[in-house]
Amino acid sequence: MNVALPAIRAGYGAGAQEVQWVVNAYLLPLSALLLLGGAVGDHYGRRRLLVIGTSLFGIASLMCALAPSLPILLAARGAQGIGAALLLPSSLALLNAAYSGAERGWAVGIWAACGATMAAVAPLLGGWLIESVGWPAIFYINLPLAGGAIVLALRFVAESRESGQGRTDYPGALLATAGLGGVTYGLTLWSATRHFSSGAVVTLAIGAAMLCAFLFAENRRGRRAMMPLHLFQNLCFSGLNLLTFLLYGAFGAAMLLIPYVLISSGGYTPVQAGLALLPLPVLMTSASPKMGSLAARIGPRLPLTIGPIVVGAGLVLSWLIDEHSSYWAGAFPAIVVMALGMTIAVAPLTASVLGSVEERHVAMASGFNSAVARTGGLIATALLGEVLARSGTQLFAGFHVAMTISAIVSVLASVVALTLLPGLKMKKA
Repeated sequence: MNVALPAIRAGYGAGAQEVQWVVNAYLLPLSALLLLGGAVGDHYGRRRLLVIGTSLFGIASLMCALAPSLPILLAARGAQGIGAALLLPSSLALLNAAYSGAERGWAVGIWAACGATMAAVAPLLGGWLIESVGWPAIFYINLPLAGGAIVLALRFVAESRESGQGRTDYPGALLATAGLGGVTYGLTLWSATRHFSSGAVVTLAIGAAMLCAFLFAENRRGRRAMMPLHLFQNLCFSGLNLLTFLLYGAFGAAMLLIPYVLISSGGYTPVQAGLALLPLPVLMTSASPKMGSLAARIGPRLPLTIGPIVVGAGLVLSWLIDEHSSYWAGAFPAIVVMALGMTIAVAPLTASVLGSVEERHVAMASGFNSAVARTGGLIATALLGEVLARSGTQLFAGFHVAMTISAIVSVLASVVALTLLPGLKMKKA
């Protein structure tokens, strides 16, 4: 999608705010409903939700490919987000149920590597499809992938659920969606001009009120809530999710802007922009499983402190990317260093979140942490409107400022690991 944004913008004649919503129409329901997706998977069966979510994602992808107008594309992107919210927490919860101890760390590392690899290979495949067929092809390709995933799940995955789980909290899901939607829309309006218009203030206020109502409703439901608030009494759980929000917000801004800048003002084709991101799958595929296993032995606090600092260094190196720089002197060093930092942090972070709660809350914790990661990307995207509206030299200038701010945010994630996660350990068998 990030590689396709310039083509989609040109195809529909869209503005900067509309381009932001091509991304955020997907991230909004994904962020808000991952909480509910994990709980529903607990209640009705995780494999069942995995299959249903993947089916919905495939159908919505077909709608995206056929969309005759931007509003229909945005609606279909929202449906994709709902499908992803159902399948993602169930996939990790199924894995967690199948392994324990050091094996779980290794398995989660493979899971993280697979996800990161496909997310990084996708721009390369997408760039080729955009140039060869057109941007709708990036959605058509999801149909055989979704079909294959469904067949594999039905053939090889055993059903898993937690009997007696009652967190099918639909009012909470509605309030969370409305709250995040209001905040995101308000920030999008602000980011386009860097001024708080009356519309931005009103939508931000409504969004904040809905989020407060969500917290109030969750508190009243207690242990039956979609997001049981008592879990935040655990300093490690709270710290890990704050770290996730900061790290994935910073990294998400980079993954949106780097290909966009390279294509829009750097003279790259979509295929070349996809190739530019190739160090990500190489590093993360080869090293993430080993990092998961290593963190199970030495503890995750050290990699969670070092990883975000390395990501921040890569973000600072993005200043080397300008209209005159070659790939090897510009984008390559920044992407390699960011990839190394994420490789160090991702598997220990995921395994630590699962190990910070009781077994009966694993699916919920998975869903919430994934929601936090996507919310970081959601907020980051909402804040980039003024940068996306630029072109040429001004686009690079805005890009460099955004990456510097992202580097600061990433270092703050390291500070969280250093100060809020004392004695953090991964759960043993």
